[in-house]
Amino acid sequence: MNQPVQSFYDWYQKTIKHPKYRWVLVGATLLYLISPIDISPDFIPIVGWIDDAVVASFLVAELSQIFMQMLTSKRTGPTSANFSTAHTTVDVNPE
Repeated sequence: MNQPVQSFYDWYQKTIKHPKYRWVLVGATLLYLISPIDISPDFIPIVGWIDDAVVASFLVAELSQIFMQMLTSKRTGPTSANFSTAHTTVDVNPE
């Protein structure tokens, strides 16, 4: 990727992972995708759709990663990371 696209992607990735700004950025992205005002106008065949495709791919990639992390944390549980790997034995039949 060239430098402007990479820096935009880094900013987008960092911002969408921030819970405070996540849904604002998702809404702004969807608004950009349906808006006729773009970096390259949509009425120009193919060239006009490239910026929309790039922005849409950023959105889909980041949201799918966030949802996969949510599903993984839901399966493993939020406290499973707090357990140590050391095992302890408890005697249940005191004699």
